[in-house]
Amino acid sequence: MYSAVLVCIDFRDPSFEESVEEIKLLVKSAGASVLEVVTAKRDRPDAAMYAGKGKVQELADIVQHHCADLVIFNHAISPVQQRNVERVVKCRTLDRTSLILDIFAQRAKTHEGKVQVELAQLNHLATRLVRGWTHLERQKGGIGLRGPGETQLETDRRLLGFRVKALKTKLATIQKQRETRRKSRNRRGVIKVSLVGYTNAGKSSLFNRLTKAKAFSADQLFATLDTTTRKFAYVNQTEFVLSDTVGFVRDLPHSLIEAFKATLEETADSDYLFHVVDASSKAVEFEIDQVQAVLREIGAENVPQIMIYNKCDVADINPGIERRACGTISRVVLSALTGDGIEQFRELFPEVLLSRQERNSDKIKLENLL
Repeated sequence: MYSAVLVCIDFRDPSFEESVEEIKLLVKSAGASVLEVVTAKRDRPDAAMYAGKGKVQELADIVQHHCADLVIFNHAISPVQQRNVERVVKCRTLDRTSLILDIFAQRAKTHEGKVQVELAQLNHLATRLVRGWTHLERQKGGIGLRGPGETQLETDRRLLGFRVKALKTKLATIQKQRETRRKSRNRRGVIKVSLVGYTNAGKSSLFNRLTKAKAFSADQLFATLDTTTRKFAYVNQTEFVLSDTVGFVRDLPHSLIEAFKATLEETADSDYLFHVVDASSKAVEFEIDQVQAVLREIGAENVPQIMIYNKCDVADINPGIERRACGTISRVVLSALTGDGIEQFRELFPEVLLSRQERNSDKIKLENLL
C-alpha cells in the first residue's frame, strides 16, 4: 500500500474541516494510507509552489522522515506548481483532480466507463506533459532515431491527440446507442427515474433495495461509476425504470463532467430525480448544494426532484414521508440498509405517476395555446 502526506490549505473556507475529512476518504478509496496532514492558512495560493516556499520545505522534511511515497494536495494545482514542489520534496506529487481520476480508473468496469475515464485522464495529462523530466525536452538523435527534429515531448503530445480523437469517436457511438434506447423507452411511455446525490450517500444500496438488483455497493467514495438501469415499479400499466449514477463530490473535475457527458445526459433526460442525501453527514446542506451545482452544469436543474434522506438509522431519525403545508412531498426519510421507510416510499409511486401525467397535460395545453 502506498503511503501519502496530505497538504490542505485553508483559504478561510468555512467547510475546511469537512474537506480535510473528505480528502482522507478519497486517499483511502484510492488504496493509500495517510501518514500526516500538513495544513496552513493563506489568503491566496503561492504562484510558484501553491503552499509557499517555507511550507513546502517543511513538507519535504516530513516526507523524508516518513519515507512517504506520495504528496497529495487537496486542491487543483498547476503543472508548474506540481513540478516545483516535486523538485523540493523529491517525491511524486498529485493534486485532487489526479487523485479522483485515479479512483475512477480503478472503479470503471464496463467498456463505456473505461473509455470515459481514459478520456478524462488524457485531457488532464495533456496539460502536464511538461513535468521537468529532461528526457522529454531533448531532441531525438542517434542511429535510427534521426527524424524531422521532433522532440519527445512533441511526439507524446501528437500521439496523445490521436488517442483522444479515437476515444471521442467511441463515445459518440455510445451516445447514439443511449439515444436509441431513450427513444425506445419514450415510445413505450416508460417513466425514467435517476438516482443522484453526493458520493457515498447510499444510492447503490437504495437502488438494490428498490430493484432487487445486485449492483456493487460499499462504504467508500465512488463505489459506483458505471450507470445501471433496472425496472423497479409498475403502476397503472406504466413502467418505472431506475438508473443508478455516479456520485458527485465537491470540486468535481470539469474534465470528468465532459467525459461522462453521455452518461450524465441520461440524468438530464429523466422524468424524476431521486436526490439521495446522507442524513448522518455533518455537511448535509453543503453536499446538497454541490449536487445542485453539478445538475445545473449538465442541464438537469429543471427535472423534478424528490429529496430522500438516507441512513436514518445512523442519524437516529424516524423514517417516514414529510409534506409541505400544501400537501406536496417535502422529503422522504428512510434507511436503504435496514429497509425502514422503504414500503412507505413505494406507496408514493402512484402519486408520482399522477403528478407526471398532470405536467404532461399542462404542457400539451400550453403547446396548443402557442
